[in-house]
Amino acid sequence: MEELLSYMRRIRRSLHRHPELAFEEWQTAALICRELDSLGIPARCGVAGTGIVAVLKKGDGPVVALRADMDALPIQECTGLVFASEVSGKMHACGHDGHVAALLGAARLLQKRNFCGEVRLFFQPAEENGNGADKMVQAGVMQGVNAVFGGHLDTHFPPDCITVDEGPICSFADPFDIHLTGRGGHAARPQEARDCVVAGATLIQALQTVVSRESDPNTAAVITVGEFHAGTVRNAIAGEAVLRGTIRTTWPEVRERVLAAVKRVVKGSAELSGVDAHLEWGEPMPAVINQEWGVRLGRLAAKEIGVDVCSQGPPSLGGEDFAFYLQDGMRGCFVRFGAALEAGGGVAHSGNFDFNEAALETGARWLAEVAVQSLRECGRGKNDS
Repeated sequence: MEELLSYMRRIRRSLHRHPELAFEEWQTAALICRELDSLGIPARCGVAGTGIVAVLKKGDGPVVALRADMDALPIQECTGLVFASEVSGKMHACGHDGHVAALLGAARLLQKRNFCGEVRLFFQPAEENGNGADKMVQAGVMQGVNAVFGGHLDTHFPPDCITVDEGPICSFADPFDIHLTGRGGHAARPQEARDCVVAGATLIQALQTVVSRESDPNTAAVITVGEFHAGTVRNAIAGEAVLRGTIRTTWPEVRERVLAAVKRVVKGSAELSGVDAHLEWGEPMPAVINQEWGVRLGRLAAKEIGVDVCSQGPPSLGGEDFAFYLQDGMRGCFVRFGAALEAGGGVAHSGNFDFNEAALETGARWLAEVAVQSLRECGRGKNDS
């Protein structure tokens, strides 16, 4: 295993030095294709843009898919690591470099395993910004697949555990833009204008009442306005404003209630302020919801490789486009690989983020094991020697 871990470290660090954003992962994809070719694993490149689908097939049988995401974030790295990003303003700040390395490691392990069926390896673009999983699904990668599995490195948990939970794992994510139109004017004569700064501030405050008064306090929901753009000079009243934000919910019924309340609040707040409001919804992301079948296989695989199973606790309000693979009743499971550093480190999506590379071995072994176990479970697998 030491040789495998060394291999995955090399891959991870090479990717970390050369991060690429969503749908720009050309060098990343080229590296992956070279590695797959050196392993003798056939692959189809250019799927959904920069995505890759590789196939390990041994006899006829069911099909199981394993997924890793590839993209980085527009963040300036400040870790001081010897393999820190060499690209200004771009960084692997969420561990996707490790996900790629772990899946390539799993491929090497699977080459030595006996199984009957097909394991598809998805190297997916644009998880962070673009719903790359949805684009992969639209490209037909799930055709014939019986189950799909994936995981995420997580520094909140020790490197000797995997979280495997049933139910919601990551939330629904609904982005929105609100365009306010009033009437500009001189700062000294507010009665002649319809101030979109005041209207926007009033609306932001009103939106915060949706969670406190429209959603069940026993369920999680968050409304965040992350951008507020208005005005150009200090002595003029802004006649236009744009608010951009996101809504996170964990249950379908809560989501529908919150979205309906947001529509109502936007309309009412605009009328109160005497401005016009136009609400636009961005591309939604479904929630990741693990069902019993996939959870059982995920726990079995963790037990087989001798890793502790723990719980992530309440559902995360982070979005994760792995949800698109689990649509329409598809079986599978999404887990978290414990990757905490002994000395601590920055949180995900920060310029100080790093993870314990020992988790690469955990991820690779679990991915390979859950593929073999799920092929067996699907009823036509051969016993592994």
